[in-house]
Amino acid sequence: MSLSHRIKKMLITTTAMAGILVAGAGAASAATVSVHSGDTLSSISRQNNVSLSSLEQVNNLSNDSILQVGQQLTLPGTTNGQTASAQTTQSTNYTAQAQQPQTQTTSTQTQAQPQTQTPQANTASNSGGSASSWIASHESGGSYTAQNGQYYGKYQLDKSYLNGDYSAANQERVATQYAQSRYGSWSNAQAFWQSHGWW
Repeated sequence: MSLSHRIKKMLITTTAMAGILVAGAGAASAATVSVHSGDTLSSISRQNNVSLSSLEQVNNLSNDSILQVGQQLTLPGTTNGQTASAQTTQSTNYTAQAQQPQTQTTSTQTQAQPQTQTPQANTASNSGGSASSWIASHESGGSYTAQNGQYYGKYQLDKSYLNGDYSAANQERVATQYAQSRYGSWSNAQAFWQSHGWW
């Protein structure tokens, strides 16, 4: 076999091998990734560790191209295994972001509960009407006919204070006079009841 014939045969073999390598590279770069909401070409290139220009070139896109959710993009120079790993990472990130607001909401609800209970106690002790109602509920449950020995009515006043008139109007009038003369106000009367258990 002549030298020129050997050289031609070597060239043909080398060219065939190069073709096989190129085909293998093409198969390796056929990995794809799905576009998620909020994704851009830049973010996809960073997440999958590929250059932005290569990503644009392989997919015939430019940096200002509009992506559609669910669109499949070909990743240059990556294997299917790498792409699957990247997709798994993206899914984990989206799941973590979706769950985060629920924790904040629960925290906000927990903090809001004490605030709704505090004003009720203040209202009961600051208003004269509320203070008289508070005392009445603790003395008789609000009943004008409740009796306990010598004490009678809504505020459980000594019967001698009522002078035989057990009407609701007289009970209210005498109780108010009693609270004003002895304690100065209904609120003060309530404070005394709370510390002594009677008024």
